[in-house]
Amino acid sequence: MSEAKFMRLIVFFDLPVTTVAKRKAANRFRHFLIKDGYQMLQLSVYCRIVRGRDALEKHNKRLQENLPEEGSIRCLEVTEKQFASMHILLGKLKIQEKKVNTNQMLLF
Repeated sequence: MSEAKFMRLIVFFDLPVTTVAKRKAANRFRHFLIKDGYQMLQLSVYCRIVRGRDALEKHNKRLQENLPEEGSIRCLEVTEKQFASMHILLGKLKIQEKKVNTNQMLLF
């Protein structure tokens, strides 16, 4: 019997928020993702860990059942090893200067 492999299910979405009803539908979908164990990677990118193909199929089905009427949603299945090798690229942190008076400068 082979051991089930840990994988990540990554969900990317672009949902319209031009009306109150569409904004509510987008928020319902985000809340569903969080309640279903997903973690936010970026604003419209969520992921969760699953164990084995059966769990992937189960969560893909749950996504299908909770789709908003409009918008674009994509799912990517990657192994835990692939997910762990992801590169995170960050820009430089900007420090703002604010004058307190003519003789002092305050850095935030």
